[in-house]
This record gives sequence, C-alpha cells and structure tokens, in this order.
Amino acid sequence: MKKVFVFLADGFEETEAIATIDVLRRGGVETVSVSVSETTSVTGAHQVTVIADRLFSETDFSDGAMLVLPGGMPGASHLNEHAGLKALLQDYADKDKKIAAICAAPLVLGGLNLLQGKRATVYPGYESLLKGAIVETSPVVKDANIITGRGPGAALPFGLALVETLQGKEKADKVANDLLPAAI
Repeated sequence: MKKVFVFLADGFEETEAIATIDVLRRGGVETVSVSVSETTSVTGAHQVTVIADRLFSETDFSDGAMLVLPGGMPGASHLNEHAGLKALLQDYADKDKKIAAICAAPLVLGGLNLLQGKRATVYPGYESLLKGAIVETSPVVKDANIITGRGPGAALPFGLALVETLQGKEKADKVANDLLPAAI
C-alpha cells in the first residue's frame, strides 16, 4: 500500500490538512499525520487542535510515496523553519518521489528551488516566493512529481488530485462521487 505523510505545524490551515487526510484515507491511501513539533498535539490557525499520528523525530519516511504540506499561517512558516523536513523534501525530490503543498506551503518548495521551471499555484500574495516557478491561478496544478493547491477552497480537489496520482482516476472519481460531486 502507498503511504503518504502529511506534516502539521502549529498554525496549519485546518481545512487543508483535515480534508486532504480524509480524502486520501477514503481513497484507500495509508495516510500518516506527522507533527513537526515536540508534541503530537498541534493547533491550527483557527484554534482547532488535532492529535498527529506521529512525531517527525520518531518517524521513518523511507517507505513513503508522497509528502504533503498543508498551508496556513504561521503553519507554512513553521514548516519552512524545520531543517529535517526540508532535508526530507530535498531527498524525495532527488529520488523523483511525489511532493504536494497547498495554500502558502508551496513557499517551502520555492525556497528549496524544487519548482524551477515547473508550473505551480499558491495562495495569493505568495507568488514571489515560488522561485523559478511558472505561477498559475488554477485551484490545483500538477507538474512532474509536484502537486500544488491554491488554498482552503481547493482542499477537496487537491485531495482528489492526490488520490488520482496515487490510486488512479477511477478511484478518485469514486471518492468524488461519494463526496457528492455537486458540492465540489
């Protein structure tokens, strides 16, 4: 089974994290939420506290198929300050493994020069931080091994794009149908 790691930092955007985790799990993807702090209790930008499955410091990422960065502020900044996460992202990129980021979190990828010459999207106002990217305003953009989402309103389409990438279009379509597509 494919395994995805979703990283949580204090100040994360709750809708992006929870909806993405939910959609991935509905799609049959083993999804592990990982706190980048010293505790599994992580509080989002709108004061919703969740309990992550694991701590970064105690997780083996070698069997992962994808790394996912939810946005939100200051969550995306906290992710960007985490040296271990940045080294892991670089390692996944070097191995051409899948990486996904939504809202402000693509700024982490931009800072690592992982978006050079690639199409990407980001929350309005953060475009200048996507160094070398071809910035688009689409809700979800896939380019090679990188998938980016624009913001909270794109959380469900973003999650579905991740399911499609990992499990195929048929599985993503089934999950979308189960979510009542008129609402998406």
